Amino acid sequence: MVRKPQRQSRPASEPATAPAPPPPPAGTVREKIVAAFMALLAEKRFDEIGFGDTAARAGVSLAECREEFGSTLAILAAHMKQIDRKVLGHTDTDMAEEPPRERLFDVLMRRFEVMAPYKEAVRSLLRSAARNPGLAFALNGLAVRSQTWMLTAADIDAAGPRGMIRAQGLAMLFGSTLRTWLDDEDEGLARTMAALDRALGRGQRWSGMLDDLSRFSPRRFLRSRRRRRHEEDEEPAAA
Repeated sequence: MVRKPQRQSRPASEPATAPAPPPPPAGTVREKIVAAFMALLAEKRFDEIGFGDTAARAGVSLAECREEFGSTLAILAAHMKQIDRKVLGHTDTDMAEEPPRERLFDVLMRRFEVMAPYKEAVRSLLRSAARNPGLAFALNGLAVRSQTWMLTAADIDAAGPRGMIRAQGLAMLFGSTLRTWLDDEDEGLARTMAALDRALGRGQRWSGMLDDLSRFSPRRFLRSRRRRRHEEDEEPAAA
């Protein structure tokens, strides 16, 4: 009886090595935490990111993380503040004589350019907000605060109740244009510029109506109405 040759045993497969974690970001402890959080946000949903993951990615201790921030939303707010500072730090004196709409267009396009490295994080954040009304409400508050500074940078009045309404309207306008920006692969952001121009046109008409309403004075209206009644009463007597 012929024996079959024994099969040679396969060598045990070597365990797959896990990819090396990315190096921690540079900067201060606070800057490292913000950068690490935004990098994680590009990979995960907002509600999946904890302080442990953030501290590990940043290369800092949990104690340092707690010293700087009380919540992940506070980290996001710090990131938006960084974006504000970068936009405000670039002043274009050539735009000073342009109409308000052109100045605002320039400021908002500058903001899109500054946000370019965080496009995937922004995409992830919008998806999370669509499923989480509480997060969406909090993001709106952060956006209104930022847009108040953008209005100021464009030399448009952002003070008082009217300024708050303008900032809220601009936050909604900017948010609608974000959708186009996320899918705009053109280096010159042609689609984004066209969408922003259309949105500003709609916003300008809305702002004009707001200005008309803000100039409305009930007391002045009543005085004018009394004056007309007085003139009408005098007309028959004069006749």
